[in-house]
Order: sequence, then C-alpha cells, then structure tokens
Amino acid sequence: MHYTGTIWRPPYEASSLLLEVTAGCTHHKCKFCTLYDDLPFKFRMSPVEDIAADLKETAETLKLWHGLTYRRTFLTGANPFVLKTEKLLEIAALIKKYIPTCKTIGSFARVTDVAIKTDKELAELHKAGYDGLTIGIETGDDEALIFMNKGYVSADIVTQCKRLDDVGISYNFFYLTGVSGAGRGEFGAKATAAVCNQLRPQIIGASMLTIYPNSELYEEIQKGNWKEEQEIEKYKELKTLVENLNIPVWFAAMGASNAIPIQGTLPEDTKKVINVLEQIIGSVDESELRHYRKNLRHL
Repeated sequence: MHYTGTIWRPPYEASSLLLEVTAGCTHHKCKFCTLYDDLPFKFRMSPVEDIAADLKETAETLKLWHGLTYRRTFLTGANPFVLKTEKLLEIAALIKKYIPTCKTIGSFARVTDVAIKTDKELAELHKAGYDGLTIGIETGDDEALIFMNKGYVSADIVTQCKRLDDVGISYNFFYLTGVSGAGRGEFGAKATAAVCNQLRPQIIGASMLTIYPNSELYEEIQKGNWKEEQEIEKYKELKTLVENLNIPVWFAAMGASNAIPIQGTLPEDTKKVINVLEQIIGSVDESELRHYRKNLRHL
C-alpha cells in the first residue's frame, strides 16, 4: 500500500479501508495546525496507478481472509474532496471494480471544497457513493475563524452544508474546543451550536486544542496576540455547547486530545453528558489536566 507521512482518520472510521488518494492539505494555513508538517510538500494527489494498485492489493488480501471485506472506504489526506468531480468519480469507479462490497466513500473535506462543486456535481458524487464526509468546522465563532485563518466564516458553513443536505450527502463535524481563546470559550460554543442547529450533522466530534511550538499559533501567543483557555474552561465550553444543541446528533469527545472520553446521543443523553462534564469541572484538578496536555506529544 502507498501511504505518505502520518495517516489521519476520525475515530469512527476505524473499520474503513484507508485509501490514500491525496497527501497534505490544499489550505495548510490554519494557525493551530501541525498535522501535515512531516510532509516535504503542501499537497499532492496520488497517481491513479498507485490508487489502482492499492485497491488490487486489498482485493487480493481480502480473498485470503475468507469472508472479511470492506463496506466503506475512507480516502486519506486533509481534504481529498477538493479533487475535481471527474477524478472523484474515477476513484469511485476503481473502488467498485476492486471492492464491489464497498457501499460508501468518505473523506475529510473543507467547507471550501464543497463550495467549488455545483449542485449537479454533488448529486453525482452522492450517487457514486460519497457520503459521511468529515468537516473540521472548528467553531461558529467568526472572530476565531478569521484569526485562525480557516478561509471561511460561519455563514459559509451553513450555506455549503445545506447544499450537502439538499443532495443527501451526510456529514460529520469536528469542533475544536478552545479555539476561541481564553474568556471566549462559552461564546464560541453558543455560536457553534447556533450554526449546527441549522444543519443536520450526524456526529459532532470534539477535539481539544493542543498547541505545539512549531505552530503559528504558538508564535502568536509568544507575541501576546492570543491567550489559551485553561483546561477547566474548555470543559465549561463543552458543557455550554451540549446545553445549546437542539438537534439529534451523536456527540463524541473521543480522540487523544481529550483527556477524558465523553460520548452520548443527543438529546436522549444530554443530561447524562452534562452531568459527566459537571463532575469533571467540579472534581478534576486543573494541574492534572494541564499535565496531560503538556505531555501529549502528538495528536
């Protein structure tokens, strides 16, 4: 299999076939992000020959496993959905050729990747199997989105995700707890809930901001331009987010950046999730949580 650098996937894609079709990120300007710094280039699409070879290798391996197969493929890279529709359809055709049991295809996607596709193209991609995209919206706080250089604002999230809703492409959100900065966490949580409540995400996965010295955000902190939230404040922020969500959604703070895993189906588990968060806020020491954050070598 052809894999380049560290391969990132959401926790819920653990059973999917991980197929490299791109490496790196077309944007690569978010101040907090260091995920693709191990690559010697910004973004690269895999040669179609490599993609076909990986699928052929997978198909041959599945034959040896007798009965095991893949029903879903996750395309790796920061935002493979940026590829032209013709290329994504070509990849879908190759997946069907070699892994006929595969029913859906997911990937990370930026809001801007959706924006460059027509409604007709999105419908074609859904028909070809594209579904369950993972979009790192980070927050609905426009001030934070602009400062972090995400390349879009909250209105763009709503506009583009409604287009996905219209064609039937489901999607999941990544929320970045702490991205609004010290003193603004609860404001950012309310703004994010206001965005999400207009849409139909299947999952809201919360990650906690972890700042590494090689990030641009670290430099901003050293210059005095931004201040990080305390760890307890981040949990208060999550509590505010859950309290203000009024849509049916699976909420999960499960990745390595979260010192304490939390999950639940809202609204059924809303009270349970809030109770867990309140217990953390009231009983866990800030220094313990900070120790975890400082010793988290890699996400």
